[in-house]
Amino acid sequence: MENRIITISREYGSGGRAIGRKLADKLGIHCYDAELIQRIVEKSGYPADYVKEKGEDAEGGGLSMFLVDRRLGPTHQDTLWKIQSQVISELADKESCVIVGRCADYILQARADCLTVFIHAGFDKRVKRIINEYGEPEEKAYKRLKDRDKRRMAYYNYYTDKKWGNAENYHVCLDSGALGIDKCVEVLAQLY
Repeated sequence: MENRIITISREYGSGGRAIGRKLADKLGIHCYDAELIQRIVEKSGYPADYVKEKGEDAEGGGLSMFLVDRRLGPTHQDTLWKIQSQVISELADKESCVIVGRCADYILQARADCLTVFIHAGFDKRVKRIINEYGEPEEKAYKRLKDRDKRRMAYYNYYTDKKWGNAENYHVCLDSGALGIDKCVEVLAQLY
């Protein structure tokens, strides 16, 4: 049987990580999120904190980190992108799985066996989730949410030349705020 892959891109606070884990459990396959970071750390030699932060986020929320003179060679961010892409491709070749974040939808876009998903939710519902799930104070939750989404968008747009969150980049877009986590899992399991 050919491997089947589901990639989950998500807005911060939308529950995309929880959906990925529950979906993988339901399907009896691996979910790569934190485990993906560990594999990238092992292959790259970069510290885990660096990989966690720089593997899908642009620092400062803009493209300023990318505005460097590339005539001097690839940046650490470019090297990390290359290694991350290799690790994601190797996992997809090896087994059926769910991969959360890290531009996996773009990296695996040529594969017929890959279902790409984008999870989103209304701003207020995401703030509420951040407060309830992560214990963020309300005033910090708003700022953190805007900052994380801005950083993810800048990173994704830069490395993929596509617009993060644009429905035409994904096979399925689900509003977890309207549907709920369990219903999103149910829908995706049926599509698998």
